Amino acid sequence: MVDLGSEEGACGLRRSDLDPNPFLQFGKWFHEAEAVEPKLPNAMTLATASKEGIPSARVVLLKDFDESGFVFYTNYDSQKGRELDANPRAALVFYWPRLDRQIRINGEVTPVSAEDSDIYFGSRPLDSRLGAWASQQSRVIESREQLESRMAQLTAEYEGLKIPRPPYWGGYRLAPRTIEFWQNRPSRLHDRFRYTRSGGEWIIERLSP
Repeated sequence: MVDLGSEEGACGLRRSDLDPNPFLQFGKWFHEAEAVEPKLPNAMTLATASKEGIPSARVVLLKDFDESGFVFYTNYDSQKGRELDANPRAALVFYWPRLDRQIRINGEVTPVSAEDSDIYFGSRPLDSRLGAWASQQSRVIESREQLESRMAQLTAEYEGLKIPRPPYWGGYRLAPRTIEFWQNRPSRLHDRFRYTRSGGEWIIERLSP
């Protein structure tokens, strides 16, 4: 296996390496991560904040991206869902240790369409679709047994039937305002480039490490 991380870390990241379009640049790095990261290269930290500005973070999975933004799915009644409803701004961080790279993204978050949520929900494994009904995400429960009992009940109830998407479950899209690409370098003198949306264009700036 080629150690892309050591190679890139040695030569660094130059302005001339970057695509003018940050989504194309993200796609390049993401596909390189898929080739070398052993597990879940689409894992990303999602940071949200309450209306009062109290932050929280957790790891979720990127399910789609294009020039309209980055898509993930969750329970709308979860802590992150409630926070995004009150304060629809968030940040994402991807970290790929084998490549010595990270990407930071922040922007506005909106729900995806019900149609898109239905399509993705229908593609999930059976247990994942049942689990979306069984779990009241982020709520206090009495025991593990309570959760497993609910799952068994739903398994019997929907045997041989199509499982509908819960009305409280679906996707969000983060439309980026800024996207930063970070490449590890020796002596902590890392390379950092930030894309900032300005009207219909993207401005690229080098940041001090």
